[in-house]
Amino acid sequence: MSRLLGGTLERVCKAVLLLCLLHFLVAVILYFDVYAQHLAFFSRFSARGPARVLHPAASSSSNCSRPNATAPSSGLPEAPSVRPGSSAPVLPPCPDSPPGLVGRLLIEFTSPMPLERVQRENPGVLLGGRYTPPDCTPAQTVAVIIPFRHREHHLRYWLHYLHPILRRQRLRYGIYVINQHGEDTFNRAKLLNVGFLEALKEDASYDCFIFSDVDLVPMDDRNLYRCGDQPRHFAIAMDKFGFRLPYAGYFGGVSGLSKAQFLRINGFPNEYWGWGGEDDDIFNRISLTGMKISRPDVRIGRYRMIKHDRDKHNEPNPQRFTKIQNTKLTMKRDGIGSVRYQVLEVSRQPLFTNITVDIGRPPSWPPRG
Repeated sequence: MSRLLGGTLERVCKAVLLLCLLHFLVAVILYFDVYAQHLAFFSRFSARGPARVLHPAASSSSNCSRPNATAPSSGLPEAPSVRPGSSAPVLPPCPDSPPGLVGRLLIEFTSPMPLERVQRENPGVLLGGRYTPPDCTPAQTVAVIIPFRHREHHLRYWLHYLHPILRRQRLRYGIYVINQHGEDTFNRAKLLNVGFLEALKEDASYDCFIFSDVDLVPMDDRNLYRCGDQPRHFAIAMDKFGFRLPYAGYFGGVSGLSKAQFLRINGFPNEYWGWGGEDDDIFNRISLTGMKISRPDVRIGRYRMIKHDRDKHNEPNPQRFTKIQNTKLTMKRDGIGSVRYQVLEVSRQPLFTNITVDIGRPPSWPPRG
């Protein structure tokens, strides 16, 4: 019996000894770990020169409260640093599918929108509304042309939404607001012709032209403002039309043509004074030259329109239906080669280039009836 108790006691003692040894090893490990941490902490104060932060971007927030707003911390790329005396780095081509796109956007027109706010949101945009991606080389240089008169309120919202969208799309672009001087009847298509010519005067490298009404804002940044093998109609689903095309041949709102495509159709007609008709004439020109219109998927081609009262000097053209039927006869003589205008002022603003032009007066129309 005593032998059995002695064996049991011996095993208990060995177990206790092993536990004590394990406790001692853990204590030693913890001691050296704490010692190393204290040594690293005090070495910061004894090191020469300021401490370096290895990953400053990790501590900054890249989450915007609204995806359509682009603040300095929006996640857009920054320009690579260049050491003094070294040549500029060779940038890779911009990706076909930009990685920074967010998809569907929240678009509203109720918040106050001063230009100062829009300028703060887009620090990378240069004077005149020019922008170039700092981290890649775009395949195209895009001129965005806006026909304009008395729509300053709409323009502020347009700039607020479109600049961040175009930057996320990695576009090299410029914004041109073509302002019709005076109070005569408005001529949208003629102003677009003027914008095409004036943009090329400033930068002959423009090879893609986006023609946009100032009251239309895309609801999805995956609707890429680029030119392709065929003329592009971007605004295929506007809220005022129930997010559908009003008719099959509709080409209004926002469209895009390459320089070669624009010259192939002789630009846009100059004789459509007043509201309506010019976009149908442009559709006819494209069809007559054998080209086809491309469109985005309806899920990303949605637009919201900023509501407004119709300009009293932009009433429907009573002769527009007759002109549309005669596009084949008129497109060779009426277009970019026959446009006449006078530039009154060119003003390069922080977010856009404003070009005020005198495009003349409309002909006298015979009374209806």
